[in-house]
Amino acid sequence: MQSRRTRLTATAAGAVIGLFLSSGCAPAQDQKSATEAPPATEVPSAAPSAKAPVAPLTMAQLKSLALKIEEVPQAREPLNAREPLPEGSGRSFPPVSVPACRPLIDVRNGEASFARVFQHFNWKKNIMGGGSTLASYEDGQAERRFAELKRSLATCRHYEGEGFVGPYRATVMTEAPPEFGEEAVSFREIIPMGPKAGDRNEQFVVVRTGNTIATFTELSIGKDLFFPPELITRQVERLRNAQRS
Repeated sequence: MQSRRTRLTATAAGAVIGLFLSSGCAPAQDQKSATEAPPATEVPSAAPSAKAPVAPLTMAQLKSLALKIEEVPQAREPLNAREPLPEGSGRSFPPVSVPACRPLIDVRNGEASFARVFQHFNWKKNIMGGGSTLASYEDGQAERRFAELKRSLATCRHYEGEGFVGPYRATVMTEAPPEFGEEAVSFREIIPMGPKAGDRNEQFVVVRTGNTIATFTELSIGKDLFFPPELITRQVERLRNAQRS
């Protein structure tokens, strides 16, 4: 009986040792596997937050940024920046004959903008004069409006409309894109005024800077004149700096 009890004890002890050894090997194998396993993929950092929208310049800000008479020695006074007329108070005209040409008029006039002001330049050496329109837009709208203008310039060659002096037919002539602002276009509209008067020739330089679009015009009869480029540079830089502050 004692011999049998001894065998049972030895068998139980062997089972316990075997269980201990087998269980003791598992951590070692797991550790080895963990050591040999490739490093875990690094968790990508969170994407940067979207850029906060920039508030559009107000009408008061646009007025303060407009060129002053002492900065434009080639112009006569006054040179005040004017607000648009109250809606419905001015004379309205029917749409132009070619819908694809409509952005040429709307964008240069600052239509659908958040705020806009106008300046008229009475040049000392050109009685026909020039002008500018400064328009600010909600975040992203200026870029979309400028894209519409460029698409229009790619297709619009002629259109008919009506103005303060009656019906007219305009021929659109594009010019080499000038280097102002973030993007810019230049074009002319030629309108016949009769065999004696000559053709009305008006240059348009349209410049986008951030959320603003500035349009500069130079009017002449029978010849190509250009809005002073140094004034465009000064005005565009002023709009750019105002949106950075």
